[in-house]
Amino acid sequence: MSVKDKISKICPSATFEDSEILLVNVPAEDWRALAEALKHDPELNYDVLSAVVGMDWKETLGVMYYFTATSRDWEMLSVKVAVADRENPYIDTISDLWKVANFQEREVYDFYGIKFVNHPDMRRFFLRNDWKGHPLRKDYDADPKLNPIPENDEKNEDATVSYVKDPNGVIKPIPSRVFEMHDYVMNIGPQHPSTHGVMRFRIALDGEQVKKLDVVSGYIHRGIEKLCEELGYPQILHFTDRMDYMSAHQNRHCLCACIEKALGLQVPDRAVVIRTIMDELMRISSHLLAFGCTAMDLGATTAFFYGFREREMLLDIFEKTCGARMSMNYNVIGGVIADLHPDFVKDVKAFLAIMPERLKEYHTVFSGNLIAKNRLHIGHLSKKDAINYCITGPSGRGSNWSCDCRKKHPYAAYDRVEFDEVLLDGCDSYSRYMVRMKEIEQSCRIIEQLIDRIPEGDIRAQVPKIVKLPVGHWYTQVEASRGTFGVYIESDGSKNPYRVHFQSPCFNLVGVMDLCCRGNMIADVITICAALDFVIPDIDR
Repeated sequence: MSVKDKISKICPSATFEDSEILLVNVPAEDWRALAEALKHDPELNYDVLSAVVGMDWKETLGVMYYFTATSRDWEMLSVKVAVADRENPYIDTISDLWKVANFQEREVYDFYGIKFVNHPDMRRFFLRNDWKGHPLRKDYDADPKLNPIPENDEKNEDATVSYVKDPNGVIKPIPSRVFEMHDYVMNIGPQHPSTHGVMRFRIALDGEQVKKLDVVSGYIHRGIEKLCEELGYPQILHFTDRMDYMSAHQNRHCLCACIEKALGLQVPDRAVVIRTIMDELMRISSHLLAFGCTAMDLGATTAFFYGFREREMLLDIFEKTCGARMSMNYNVIGGVIADLHPDFVKDVKAFLAIMPERLKEYHTVFSGNLIAKNRLHIGHLSKKDAINYCITGPSGRGSNWSCDCRKKHPYAAYDRVEFDEVLLDGCDSYSRYMVRMKEIEQSCRIIEQLIDRIPEGDIRAQVPKIVKLPVGHWYTQVEASRGTFGVYIESDGSKNPYRVHFQSPCFNLVGVMDLCCRGNMIADVITICAALDFVIPDIDR
């Protein structure tokens, strides 16, 4: 039985739209039953919730969900759920089925005001709790008088609410608390060097042991997705470099690829190979930073400088070709903005030549250090939990979950090269750290196969000065430095996107901080944070 036939049998009210990814339209009242079937029915078995996208279609509010069935060659399915009531929009939660939906649904509530029935913690996620309105709605009033620059500190959110349906079908708010009444709550961040940015954790302690960790985000939220709606497609590209700045090339590659898919644009082969090499150089640069920062957070300052020593070589390579060391702005719609610097091949080969010995040096100084090993064998994340929380990238593969986008949905030039997906089964911070170290080797291996095979030809395709996408929606994924990065675009046919959503891997990573830290010591929070390796602007966007 096909997926379409199976869903029609479970939910006769469902309608379908055939496209690259099958779209199922489901009435809100039938959504919960279908969601349970998608998760638990062995013939469907959509075990990964890849993306949750809040939407305002003017007549209705709703959500676009993207699911993946890993047992069926990573087949994807999209589901559209919409409600007509704009004053009190309610949709059933799926956070009990896919744990990753916990923070995702809170984001949708924050920006669209959709309340998820039976969600355990229906608070805002990014904006202050005294913010008025939901800014991604199309009818949002942006008058600064409604939300003036606050002159007082935001109060701690000790109260939360769940919306529960009683036996008569009436939805009622049920108040509850974030922490228990007599919990001893400690604050870490947002101005703390070891949270790797302006991230704040509120932690309930029992002695020195973590009872519960509450993530307080939004300190560097810039409203990127809202800004995209007022700009043309070429103008929104630069935002991706400024989210996870250690995945600048991959993130921008993904946005360009999504736009190119919508346009049906063929990227020149030279640009395809250049993009692939740049993505892998970016991955190495990111993993070197992760190595150095993990070491520094554990007190190994020497190793921190070792990682930066080699990373400087990569930044020099980027600077020569891209003109910048961090926000490269290199990928453009149709290819890349400039050809490679004459020294590019020589410099890359020089870097590849030294890395095997430098990696041995890293392992001698830090990886094999007894103190480092003892400190890093914490933060347990089972393979089951990694899948349920959609923890991709090195953190997911450190829990023995095969989830590499370059293997599951090959793109760019990844189908032309041989490399291994690094998997370790330690399910702890040390495994996550070691996956990154081994991935440096594999990235070098990929680049070695391509560096002498860069084809001649154009570096970008011809693109109209004013880019207009046809009416429709598209979703694209790439393997960024920290996991699967996704871009959703919905177009109404104009020169500005109707909706852009960036599905960042770091948003999911911070979602397991509570799970990984519970039962560990307060000192271990910093180590677990370092090994998960999230970047705050990628969370806050």
